[in-house]
Order: sequence, then C-alpha cells, then structure tokens
Amino acid sequence: MPGPKIPKSARPGQIEKSAKQRIIAGTRAHFFAHGFRSVTMDDLAEELGMSKKTLYAHFPSKTALLKAVLADKFQRIDTDLQEVTSGRLSDIISTMRQFLACLHRHLQEIQPSFVRDLNRNAPEIFKSIQSNRRTVIEKHFGRLLSEGRRKGIVRKDIPPTLMIEILLGTMDSIANPSKIVELRTTPDIALSAILTIFFDGVITKPTRSKP
Repeated sequence: MPGPKIPKSARPGQIEKSAKQRIIAGTRAHFFAHGFRSVTMDDLAEELGMSKKTLYAHFPSKTALLKAVLADKFQRIDTDLQEVTSGRLSDIISTMRQFLACLHRHLQEIQPSFVRDLNRNAPEIFKSIQSNRRTVIEKHFGRLLSEGRRKGIVRKDIPPTLMIEILLGTMDSIANPSKIVELRTTPDIALSAILTIFFDGVITKPTRSKP
C-alpha cells in the first residue's frame, strides 16, 4: 500500500522543521509534566511513534533535546509577551496584569518533578534559563516600565534599569531550582509572588490606591 502523499509544495527543509516541532512539542509535555531524569530516548521515540534512529537524527542526545525544549518554551513566552506589550499601552495597570497572567499560564505547565530533575541532574542548564529570562525581562519590562514612567504610573525616583536588576536579582535568588525545591513551591507561584510584590513597589502611591 502506498504511503501518504507529500504535498508538492512541501520542501525537505519544511518537512524536517515540522518533524522537529512535533518532537519538541511531545517532549515538552512529557518533560514538564513528569520530569526528564528517568525518561530515555527509547521511551520518547516510542511515545512519538518514530524510530530511535529518526529521533537521534534530529537531536543527538537527551541534553540537546532538553535545551531545544527550553529554547522553544522561551520563544513561546517571548511571542506571547510581545503580543501583551505591543500597541500603545494605553492602560499600563491592565497590561501589567496581563503580563503577570501570561507568565503564570506558561509556568503552570512546569511541574515540581521537572524542577527537581533540573536541580539534581542539570544545574548547568539553569544558566541558559537565567540568560533567556534576562533577555525576556529586559526586552518587555523595559518598555512597560518606561511607558509607565511617562504616564506617571511608575515611580521616577528609581531608574528602570535598576528596577530590572532588582527584579532579576530576586528571581535568581528565589525562582531557581534549589530554592523552589527547598520552599516546596512551584515556578508559577514563586514568580507570581515576586512580580506581585515588584509591581506593588514600582507603581506610584496615587495609582496604587485606586481600585
């Protein structure tokens, strides 16, 4: 029986990209929900319905696949935050709430088992997470804080760059695998608490007193 026909318009590069995206999507759901320590490439190949050879053709190791999953996750966060902060930002308070809700939604996918595995088996991977987190925060918070200062909603006695460094420093201290495990919390709860306190601190008192 002949196999499924491939559209003439589909190029080899597009097919390969589609296969990679399918692997990353399936692996992301598995890793974030159950952790990655005990899962093998054989397990993933079987779950994805492909040969281990095909899986290795796209990703030479489980570490390479883990890095791809995290890069994809940050790309999705960046895209969603770009949508939140795009436009004229007419309502800064509403935008801040949307910003917080967006991050909360993304981090809810990451369960404690993944954080424990990251803490025990791949602490070096967290360095890339910190780097990506810094890039996302500087890019989107920078615009949000600058616009908020212009509208008189964000305090002007503290430079936005210092605000961002305070936020990133707090995240590095609290929203890291070892501390999250120690506090018996989850990434979304930890980050939500940090951002809630941060927003309360940078917003001007008259604005904060409004309902």
